[in-house]
Amino acid sequence: MIIDWYNFTPWSALAGGALIGLAASLFAVMNGRIAGISGLLGSLLDGGEGRGEKALFLLGVLLATLLWQVATRLPEMQVDSGWLALTIAGLLVGVGTRYGAGCTSGHGVCGLSRLSPRSLVATLTFMAAGFASVFILRHLLGG
Repeated sequence: MIIDWYNFTPWSALAGGALIGLAASLFAVMNGRIAGISGLLGSLLDGGEGRGEKALFLLGVLLATLLWQVATRLPEMQVDSGWLALTIAGLLVGVGTRYGAGCTSGHGVCGLSRLSPRSLVATLTFMAAGFASVFILRHLLGG
């Protein structure tokens, strides 16, 4: 692994993490709900109560990237996989969030900050699965 020290930006990453934590905290305090993206999206599509606030929160998540793009140039994106691999990966993530009853934002950000044992197990599980997947695909299969 090579670190591009010229483009290494720990302060903006720290600020971004703090803003994610602030947004999740405010959402929980003001709405009494966890800011888990998969749960919010699922309940928005199911037609439950509070659809407006959920839609606005998710819209804010999407618009944040566009607003940041006004302030600075985003790094160039490089995807080394084809559409089939990306589709399969997306489906596996979707199945995982359903079976795990949440995603990285729900368990990793909100659940861990509430010291939830279930979220700790879920976060350790999906992080280990991610590490194992990268190791197998990159080092054992040479992808």
